[in-house]
Amino acid sequence: MSSLSEPLALLPGGGTGSQPRRRRRFPRIHRSALWRRLFHWRQLDFEFAAWQMLYLLVSPKRVYRNIYYHKQTKNQWARDDPAFLILQLLGLVTATAAYSMVYGAGARGFLKALLQLLVVNYLLAGAVLATLTWLVANRFLRHQNVHVADQQVEWLYAFDVHCNAFFTFFALAYVVQFCFLPILMKTAWVSLFLGNTLCALAGAAYVFTTYLGLQALPFLHHQESILYTIPFIAVAYLVSLFGFNVSHHLLDFYF
Repeated sequence: MSSLSEPLALLPGGGTGSQPRRRRRFPRIHRSALWRRLFHWRQLDFEFAAWQMLYLLVSPKRVYRNIYYHKQTKNQWARDDPAFLILQLLGLVTATAAYSMVYGAGARGFLKALLQLLVVNYLLAGAVLATLTWLVANRFLRHQNVHVADQQVEWLYAFDVHCNAFFTFFALAYVVQFCFLPILMKTAWVSLFLGNTLCALAGAAYVFTTYLGLQALPFLHHQESILYTIPFIAVAYLVSLFGFNVSHHLLDFYF
C-alpha cells in the first residue's frame, strides 16, 4: 500500500482527499516575460513594434497573421514584448505636449490633460473595454467542441487588442485632427463636419480593429457581432451634425 500511496501523492489532490482548485474566472496579473523584458531594454524590439504600428494603419490584417506563430513558439496569444506599449505611451505624451502648446495650457494644464488621457482614457477605460471583450469572447464566442482541447481568450491578449485598436483611434482622433486644428478651432459648420467625421471614423476604426483581433483566434466564431456597434456610431454621427461639435467639447474638456 505504501508503494501505491507515494505516486498518488504526486498527483493533483492525490492521496490527500482534497479537491483540485477551481480555475479563476477573472484574470490574474502575475510576473511574466512581459514584465521581465520591461526592465531589460536591450531585449525590446522597437523596430517590430514600429512595423506593427505602420501596418495597423495600412493593412491591420497583416498584424494579426503573426499571432498564430507567436502562439506556437511562446505558448500564449498575447505579446510578451512591451515595446509597442512603450511607443504608444510616448506617442500619447508627445500628442498631449503638442496640443498643450497650441492651446497655451502651460505645465499644469499639460499634466492635467496627460493624466486624463493616459490614466483614465487609455489605461482605465482600456482595462474596462479589454475585460468586456474578454468576458464576451469567452462566454459567447467560443466554439464548444468536445474533440478539441478547450481554449480561452487571455485577458492580456484582450488588452493587446485594445492597444492595437486604440492606436488606430489615436491616429485619427488625435494625430490627423491636430493637422486640421486651424479649421477645427473655428465655429463654422465645416469645422463641425470635419471634426465629427474624424471622431466617427476613429470610433469605427477602433471597433473594426477589435473585430480583427478576435477574428484571428481560430477557436472563436461569430466575431462579426462586434461590428454591430458601428451602425450605432453612424447614427450618433448623423445626429451630431445638427449642432454638436464633438471635437470642440473634447478639446475644451482637456484644455
